[in-house]
Amino acid sequence: MAVMTAGARLEERWRGILAVHARTMCEIDRVLHPHGLGASDFEVLDVLATEGPEEGAQCRVQNLVGRVHLSQSALSRLIARLEKDGLVERTMCAEDRRGVWVTLTRRGRDLHAEVLPLQRAVLARMLGDDDQPTSGAGQ
Repeated sequence: MAVMTAGARLEERWRGILAVHARTMCEIDRVLHPHGLGASDFEVLDVLATEGPEEGAQCRVQNLVGRVHLSQSALSRLIARLEKDGLVERTMCAEDRRGVWVTLTRRGRDLHAEVLPLQRAVLARMLGDDDQPTSGAGQ
């Protein structure tokens, strides 16, 4: 029987985390696809809805970068697509011309509310959270 080194155990745990992440992201993509969203799109809408629960609340793009785990350029492209789809609006920061504000539109807020239970059901299934109902999820 081979004894695993501490490094090998860490590597195995790391590979397990990556595998769960990949499977979960693919499943979120699958259930959100009929709604015209992917997992990263949802993350941006979710952060905007959480950070600014009141309608018209703004969030700086800079503040989204660390929250959604995308590069600045990938996030900018994603936000441009969400804006084209009428889900968010972008405005320049008056006090800092390099800064950009992002606001969830009414349509974006409604779509987020509609797909939130689908995303949460995937998380419950994939991450083994037994406290969440999963009946009918992903249908």
